[in-house]
Amino acid sequence: MNHYTQQYPIGKFEKPPVITSTILSEWILFLENFPSLLAQEVSHLSDRQLNTPYRDGGWSLRQVVHHCADSHINAFCRIKLAITENTPEIKPYYEERWAELADSKTMPIEASLNILKGLHQRWVILLKSLSDEILEKTFIHPEHQKAFNLAETIGTYAWHSRHHLAHITELKKSKGWQ
Repeated sequence: MNHYTQQYPIGKFEKPPVITSTILSEWILFLENFPSLLAQEVSHLSDRQLNTPYRDGGWSLRQVVHHCADSHINAFCRIKLAITENTPEIKPYYEERWAELADSKTMPIEASLNILKGLHQRWVILLKSLSDEILEKTFIHPEHQKAFNLAETIGTYAWHSRHHLAHITELKKSKGWQ
């Protein structure tokens, strides 16, 4: 497997030309199932396995799990800001620096698995309640200098969840871990 495939095992997110209610429902369903899918893939791994990077120069599986919690907390807040404010400019964060902090590098994964379980329960209830009008609301990401609407953002985070789950499953496959 080449470096690009290891880094993007499912490819990069591609926004569909039209985000239908069916597509949106599929994305939300994946977000609903992600915490249990992730837990199923990592809960039985040893510390040695959790400390294994998914690719050369990449994060360890432990860091990936903690990153998902960090990233999805930020996404949840961004969505709530967009719902309750008029095109807010969100605050970006340095995910690569967060991944190097002690909690991400050394802490057991159970805390982040629990965060994801509770967070996704709340997130899915919120997402299922959004009208078509609210789904068109946006936030500005200053790094990209563009507005992202909520429908696209839901797709981005469904992709993000699949992306990191694939990092884990592909490493497990390549190492013969069950």
